[in-house]
Amino acid sequence: MPALNFDTSARSALGLVRSGNEDSALVTARLIAVADGMGGHAAGEIASTIAIKTLHSMAAMLTDSTIDSDSIEDLLLNSLHTIDSNISDYVQEEPQLRGMGTTLTALLIHGNDIALLHVGDSRCYRLRANTLEQLSNDHTVVQGLLDQGAISAVEALEHPQRSVLTQALMGDGSVVPVLQVYEAKEGDRYLLCSDGLSGVLNEKEIKTLLKTGDKDAAIKSLIDATYINGAPDNVTVLIADVTHDDVSANLLLGAAQ
Repeated sequence: MPALNFDTSARSALGLVRSGNEDSALVTARLIAVADGMGGHAAGEIASTIAIKTLHSMAAMLTDSTIDSDSIEDLLLNSLHTIDSNISDYVQEEPQLRGMGTTLTALLIHGNDIALLHVGDSRCYRLRANTLEQLSNDHTVVQGLLDQGAISAVEALEHPQRSVLTQALMGDGSVVPVLQVYEAKEGDRYLLCSDGLSGVLNEKEIKTLLKTGDKDAAIKSLIDATYINGAPDNVTVLIADVTHDDVSANLLLGAAQ
């Protein structure tokens, strides 16, 4: 049976408030990713670009079908340390950019598995049949409070620290890599997005629009919905269907373009 691939549609938009795009994204047949930069206009763009271009440089190795699954998972985990080191090196050369950082949410197909690598509050959702599930866990102060039962989901929506990250790639060596592995199933649809989408639309709204059969139409509908709701941040959306079809893709979006 042919190998599984991601058939992906993607778009990165400025939103209605930002003057520059701090989001970056990567689309290949078996590796996709979203990064949301922070630390000011130029710095955020640089950090997310470093993350995506570093991952892109490793794509051929990460998608090598001759390497066993355990080794691939180790390589994917270690890519976070490489990105963090590259950010650190850049800040050494440009110390005025200290404090810049980025989220990273990436999916990799290897054999019959899909590995999710995640840092920050960009998100990964899976639509399987009629069930939408958020696979990533936000690395934010508010999510930590929710996990502890200290606040309710309603309180979280208006919490003053709802955007404060507890983990990000900032070049300081503090990131704790987490890798989640799932069964790859043909017909599943995955959504990767920056918080420019998930911070504006609720899960029910996302599910309704994600179920649109045509991926390009679904992306347009999702981004249009964020604009209707004010689009206060950059918004980057990747919709990827798992397929046995041959796919040829090699695309950088947003700041990394």
